[in-house]
Amino acid sequence: MPIELTKVAYVTSATAKGGRAGHVTSADGLIDVDLAQPGTTPEPAVNPETLFASGYAACFQGALANRAKTQGIDTSDSTVTANVSFGPSDDGGFGLAVELEVNIPNVDAAKAQELVELAHGFCPYSKATRGNIAVTLTIV
Repeated sequence: MPIELTKVAYVTSATAKGGRAGHVTSADGLIDVDLAQPGTTPEPAVNPETLFASGYAACFQGALANRAKTQGIDTSDSTVTANVSFGPSDDGGFGLAVELEVNIPNVDAAKAQELVELAHGFCPYSKATRGNIAVTLTIV
């Protein structure tokens, strides 16, 4: 059963043309980039997986800060790296997998693990991916 919003707090949109080798623009104009499939251009290029990794990492770090704050823990020096993998899936199509690498300086391993699990339960990206793709949580 999907999670229903009780109130809309924010709405945004982006428009893509040309698919994975096209162009994407956000409604506010802050994102306005050409896309390219990985390995198809001599220079690194933005692709949907890069955009997804950026959003997931930022959202998860915010969720981590939120959950830590409820326990009086400062995670302002923490970092979250979202490693997004793309490839063929067993259903004949393609899929994603994510590894979230979380570094929380000055927090012991057990507390870091607890905070990461709490953030994973709270983060909207984690909620959206739960049961759909493999997400691995790694404390670094």
